[in-house]
Amino acid sequence: MSIDQTGFRAHLASGSTTVARAWDVTRRDGAVLGFTDHDRDLAFDDLTYTAQTGLSAQTMSQSTGLAVDNAEALGILNSEQVREEDIRAGRYDGAEVRAWLVNWQDTAQRMLRFRGRIGEVVQAGPGFRADLRGMTEALNEGRGFAYQHVCSAVLGDGRCKFDLGQGGFSTELPIIEQEDRRIFRLGPMADFVAGWFERGRLVVLDGAAAGLPGVIKFDAQRAEGREIELWEALGAEVKAGDRVRLEAGCDKRAETCKAKFGNFLNFRGFPTIPGEDWLTAYPVRGKANDGGRRST
Repeated sequence: MSIDQTGFRAHLASGSTTVARAWDVTRRDGAVLGFTDHDRDLAFDDLTYTAQTGLSAQTMSQSTGLAVDNAEALGILNSEQVREEDIRAGRYDGAEVRAWLVNWQDTAQRMLRFRGRIGEVVQAGPGFRADLRGMTEALNEGRGFAYQHVCSAVLGDGRCKFDLGQGGFSTELPIIEQEDRRIFRLGPMADFVAGWFERGRLVVLDGAAAGLPGVIKFDAQRAEGREIELWEALGAEVKAGDRVRLEAGCDKRAETCKAKFGNFLNFRGFPTIPGEDWLTAYPVRGKANDGGRRST
């Protein structure tokens, strides 16, 4: 359904309006939820905006310059829409939010009032409070490249270009036992040496924590199988039998990029850049300070 902003402006200018607010939330796992403060459901853009869900808008700060737009939304936890376990699992962290003013008698007449992402989500009793950050928030993120010995790319991203889906760099298998959603005991993996997955990712494939990733701290070989420890506990429950995918880890060194991944053409570090010892070096009698190269 196309947006009729001309008709919407005429409706607002008429002096007698039938306007409601609507929000849609797109989580990083692909789930899309719609909410409205109207007393009945609204539908547009192939999404139903559920009425009486307890979501309400609070103060919104917007400007025409480059200052960050900020808003806040309050909501009530309920089993059908926003669940406490999903918030605790981090499924709403970084979710995209759009806020609309819409004529509930003709939903084609609407106007986008806010677009951004969810920052911090805080649970308060039976409800939650979400901090919404506008599109200009991205201007606060660092840009450019740092000159450093190690690689600045993320393994498998567009700069690294390494395909983790090829054989030998990932595996899927069920959990045999777990502790505190942080330590996982798996079956034997004869094709992978101990430490192969350190600094890599563990992704839960099914169960209550399906889709949640964790960064691997240790990958140890035990007598009964493999033990994987994460830096932080997963945000949802995991049980024996749930399947996980392990992805190879990278310590960002040039030697690892060559030997483990054969991907040195895409290495994004500077392994021969002079270090602080070179920058502070000075001539010393009896030592070879001839100005030649400091590495071979």
